Parts: sequence; C-alpha cells; structure tokens
Amino acid sequence: MNSVYEKVLGCYESIKDKIPFTPKVALVLGSGLGNYADTMDVKAEIDYHDIKDFPISTVPGHAGKFIFGYVDKVPVVCMKGRVHFYEGYPISDVVLPTRLMKMMGAEILFLTNASGGLNPEYKAGDFMMLTDHISIFAPNPLIGQNIDELGTRFPDMSQVYDLDLQEKIRKAAKDNDIKLQEGIYCQLTGPSFESPAEIKLLGKLAVDTVGMSTVVEAIAANHMGMKICGISCVCNLAAGISETPLTHEEVQEAGKAAAPLFTKLITESIKSF
Repeated sequence: MNSVYEKVLGCYESIKDKIPFTPKVALVLGSGLGNYADTMDVKAEIDYHDIKDFPISTVPGHAGKFIFGYVDKVPVVCMKGRVHFYEGYPISDVVLPTRLMKMMGAEILFLTNASGGLNPEYKAGDFMMLTDHISIFAPNPLIGQNIDELGTRFPDMSQVYDLDLQEKIRKAAKDNDIKLQEGIYCQLTGPSFESPAEIKLLGKLAVDTVGMSTVVEAIAANHMGMKICGISCVCNLAAGISETPLTHEEVQEAGKAAAPLFTKLITESIKSF
C-alpha cells in the first residue's frame, strides 16, 4: 500500500469511533478566524495530539483540533488550525487533514485564509471569493506515486472552485449586505512575507491576493473529487504596497476585526450548501 495513503488510513482508524456523524462540509479556518467554531452547535472535539501520526500545527492562532458540529442543520467538521508547509512538514502531511476529512465523508471543502492584497481595489478587511489560483510556487501534493484509491494520476484543474458554490456564496454576501471581492489567490511557501519584487512579479501574473496556505489543500481535494470553495480575508496590503513592515500579529488582529462579518458570511453560505 502507498505509504502516504497508509498514514491517512491510520489517522482515520485511530479516531473513527470518536466521530459523531458523517460531515457534509469540511471547513478550514485561517489565521485569526479560529473562534468561528464557537458559533456552531458542537457535538464533539478531537485534539490533533490524539490522532495517530497526525501533523501538529505550531502557528500562533491555530488551536489544533477538529470540531464536529452543526451550522444550522448542516453537519460540519471544522479544522481549527491548519498545517503549513513552512512548519517543516512534507507536503503530504500538509494535505493529510484534507484527505482525512474526505475519508470522514465530507463532500465539500470550504477553505478560508488570511491574505495580503495586491489588487489596488482591495483594502484591509475585504473578503475575496476564490475563483482560481496559482500553484507554481508551492510543491504539488500529488508529486510521487499516485494514490489510486483517492484519484486519477492527472486530475483536471479547469474549474477547481465549484461554480454552484460560488453562486451560493455570492448570494449569501448580497443578501447580508457584505462586500465580496472575487479573484485569484496565490500560495507561496512562507514563512517570510513576500519581497516587493516578488509582489511586483505576482501582480504581472494577475494575482489578487497572496498567502501561505490553501492551494495545496485545494489540489488534494480536487484530486479526490470534492467540491471546493474558498474565501480569503485580506488582512494587510502586500509588501511594496503597504507603507509599513508586515507582521503576523497584524494579520491576526485584522482577522479578528473582520471575524463578525466573516462568521456571518461563512454561516449563511454553509446553510445554503
């Protein structure tokens, strides 16, 4: 058996008896957004430390647990704290949680993140729905022996972010008078923030927001046939656009400030899924 797949199976076997229901939606919360789980009708929690061989999040603001609960009547598994490539984990471990949530039964992957804004029409606190991404700067999680149990060797990437889910998010934003940008997100490896020259390059590639997560998770989910959607919270203007040095604390604070509206947008979107 493929060793990467065997590890995912081992994680699942170690917690399957603690999973209270089959989730429909797998929700990944980005920096500063972890308190969203407090709004759910929680039925169970599983700490990452209690999962066999599971990669542990080391980033401030990422609690490190799966939350199982309901958003309205929709069963959701919420990832409170994600794993990043820059933490030193192999890329297969970075996407292991995504594969594990699919193994739990989740059909939809709802990705969120904190990002830097490149688009001159964006400002800190804006929300951007992902319509596409650029992944050429982060290792592709499908490199290596294909896991045939999960998907095909060469998955199509023509429409990673589901059009029907996009329309539902768009409607949720409109119905609740929440401004919603739409655009292209790019993942770089981090952990350093991007240089002004790198931001200038990304601008030439038509990138609207940039961050250190999300794309590899979307690739893994697409490989498995999940429906995917994503919203990025623009927490700062990118280097060369911002007049001040960038800090992780700034990102966390901006995420917390935007959290009430973000919570509303996520909840109303999931209720329509």
